Amino acid sequence: MKIQLFKPKYRIDECLNEIKECLEIGWTGLGFKTVKFEEAWKEYTGLENAHYLNSSTIGLDMAIEILKNENKWADYDEIITTPITFISTNHAIHRNKMKAVFADVDNSLNLDPEDVRKKITNKTRAIMFVGLGGNTANLKEIEEICKKYNLKLILDAAHMAGTRYIDGSLPGKENADVIVYSYQAVKNLPTGDSGMICFKEKRYDEIVRKMSWLGINKDTYARSVNKDGAYKWKYDVEYIGYKAHGNSIMASLGLVSLKYLDEDNAYRRKLAQIYDNEFENNKNIKLITIDKDCLSSRHLYQILVPDREKLILKLNENEIYPGVHYRDNTEYRMYSYAKDTCPYAKYVSEHVLSLPLHLDLTGEDVKRIATVVGNNNIGE
Repeated sequence: MKIQLFKPKYRIDECLNEIKECLEIGWTGLGFKTVKFEEAWKEYTGLENAHYLNSSTIGLDMAIEILKNENKWADYDEIITTPITFISTNHAIHRNKMKAVFADVDNSLNLDPEDVRKKITNKTRAIMFVGLGGNTANLKEIEEICKKYNLKLILDAAHMAGTRYIDGSLPGKENADVIVYSYQAVKNLPTGDSGMICFKEKRYDEIVRKMSWLGINKDTYARSVNKDGAYKWKYDVEYIGYKAHGNSIMASLGLVSLKYLDEDNAYRRKLAQIYDNEFENNKNIKLITIDKDCLSSRHLYQILVPDREKLILKLNENEIYPGVHYRDNTEYRMYSYAKDTCPYAKYVSEHVLSLPLHLDLTGEDVKRIATVVGNNNIGE
C-alpha cells in the first residue's frame, strides 16, 4: 500500500450540506459562510479579530504592508526571519520592500533567540516567527525580545491551526501583533486553499477588510444585507487593494473541519508519539525538540538523518513517500546575500526529512514506516 506524506480528511456529507446551503441561496462568494467561519474561528481561539482570506500567503503580504504603512517604516528597514520555512514567508517581506534578515534556527527548527539578538540593528522593525510543524519552541522568548526592543511580532501560524499551550492558552494571543493561519489543501484544517489573518488591533482589522476587497470600504454582502432590503450600491475606494478575500465554498469546508480540529490533532500527536517511541534508541536519527509546554498541531513529523537521499530512495522502494521541509531560503538567488550566515539552518536543509503523518494512517502504518527507516544503514 502506498503511503503519501499528506492526505487531508474531509467529512464529505457534512461538507456537501454546508456547500448546498450556499448554492441554494445563490451566495458562494464573500459573506454568508465567510462571516460564519470568522465568528467560529474567533470563538475557537478567543481572538478578537479574524478576517478570512483566499490564502495565508496574501495574509502575510498584507500584514507586512499594513504594519509598514501604519507605522511609517522605510523601504528596506529590516524584519528578522527564519531561513527554514516555505518561501512565501520571506517573499512577503521582499515584496513589501523590506529586508529579510535571516537568523539561525536551533534543534526545534524555530528561530534561535540567541542569534536573533545578534541580528537586531537600529533598522530592525519586526520579527517574523514561524511555528514550524506546529511547534511553539522559543516563541515566548521571542515575544520578550520584541517587548525589550519595541519590535512588532508577526506570527506565521501556517502550521499552527489548533496548537495550544498545555494550559489551554493560544500561542501569540497576548503578544503577537498579527497571526496568520493557513487552511491550504493539506493543512490540519483543510480547505481547497484559504487562510485567516488576525490582527491584535481593531483598526488594522478594519483596514485589511478593505484591502482584501480592492480597497472598497463596503463589501457586496454588507451592502446587500440591511434592514430595508435595498441594495446599497454606492461605496468608496480607500486603498489600492487586492482581490484577496475568501469565499463561502471554501469557508463551508473550513466550518466542518473546525468541528474536528482538536480531535484530529490529538490523533496526529498519538501517531507522532509512536514515531518517537520507535526511534528512541536509534543513534542515526535525531529527533526535533518540541516545546515541553506545547500541545502541538503536529502538522509535520520531522527527523534529521545523516544520508537523507539514500533514505528517501529506500522509502520510495517501499512505496512510502516522505517530504522535505524546508530548503534553506538563503540558497535561493533573491536571498543569497545571506548565504552561509545560518550554519545550523544549512545543516538542517541538507538532513531534514518529513515522514508521513495524516489521519488515514494507523499505528501499524507508522511502525511500518519506522521499521523501514530504522532497518537501513543511513549513517555516514
